[in-house]
Amino acid sequence: MSHIRNATVAGTAVLAAALTACSGGGSGSGGQSVASAPRIMVNLTGQQAKAGSPVKVTATDGTLSRVAVASDKGGALAGTLSADGKSWTSTRNAAPGTGYTVQATARDGGTAKASFATAAPGKVNKLILAPGKNTTVGVAQPLSIVFDHPVKNRAAVEKQLKVTTSNHTQGSWGWMRDYSGKDRADWRPKEYWKPGTKVTLKADLNGTDSGTAGGFFVRDYTTQFTIGRSQSMKVNLDTKQLSVYQDGRRVKQIPVSGGAPGGEKASWKGIAVLMSKEGTINMRSETVGLGSTYDKMVDDSMRLTWSGMYAHAAPWNAAYFGNTNHSSGCIGMSDADADSLYALAQVGDPFEITGADTKGTVSPENGYGEWNLSWADWQAKSALH
Repeated sequence: MSHIRNATVAGTAVLAAALTACSGGGSGSGGQSVASAPRIMVNLTGQQAKAGSPVKVTATDGTLSRVAVASDKGGALAGTLSADGKSWTSTRNAAPGTGYTVQATARDGGTAKASFATAAPGKVNKLILAPGKNTTVGVAQPLSIVFDHPVKNRAAVEKQLKVTTSNHTQGSWGWMRDYSGKDRADWRPKEYWKPGTKVTLKADLNGTDSGTAGGFFVRDYTTQFTIGRSQSMKVNLDTKQLSVYQDGRRVKQIPVSGGAPGGEKASWKGIAVLMSKEGTINMRSETVGLGSTYDKMVDDSMRLTWSGMYAHAAPWNAAYFGNTNHSSGCIGMSDADADSLYALAQVGDPFEITGADTKGTVSPENGYGEWNLSWADWQAKSALH
């Protein structure tokens, strides 16, 4: 025999089911014993339950041995059973716009089932990851996430961002407002990466609420990348020389011309990370607030900041290489030197820029300027610090 009873108490689903089980020596004329079905309560009910919280299943009588929560999208929520067997809580939040089926098993074998569905999200938050998946990058490349919508619940989001490395690299998340105006979180090591390090991010965000005006995340993300050779570019704007170092040894020196001193045309100093190798591009002064100063097709363009500082070929400045800072803010060099540097450069390589003729230090959000903060100051930008 079997029977199922359903009830609702104070907005919480209550359900019990009794199932018949065979046994070698039970009570009753049939020699059968009846497994006692658990009476359970589930904290989420109905077809418009609020997403963004764990599923909790409580036994109002009896004890539980196992709980399974399956979604109508083919997944399942893992969880933990309390020591006394009275409750089970999922380790992940219920995701929006998803139906769930709960099956609870008592220690003596009886089972109970319940179901609910969460409301669809009013707004969905998405993100862009850098560097690209399965890429090889330089030793200064941070792991960077830019969010489509504001993230007010930064601590809740950061808890779901798990970084693992092949050599237990120490690092920290830091939050900022990206140059685009969007919220951004970067994971930066304490020191430059060791060559060959393999990095993996698991962003288990499905069901996480961004907070006011941000919306829910409705999927998880994962990416991985590898750190390439140890390489850095040291740019001394006092001597007007760029030196390429590999494994701590100088392998190339290039005469350059930086930004003209005394105004907005001056170059930034500090550590700027090579963001992208863009080849031949059109550079126009209007895009960086310098009026109609220039409009050129520029070869071997290597972006260092969002504000428009590049290292690139600048044959029109040939008379100034190695002796005068005379550009509109970029690090210029000859065609031949730019070709060779472009071939050597890796996205993620640090350009360490020094000199008196600069206008200030690259800020964290202007490209990947977080290396210009001390380790303590960077850690302080974590929502979990």
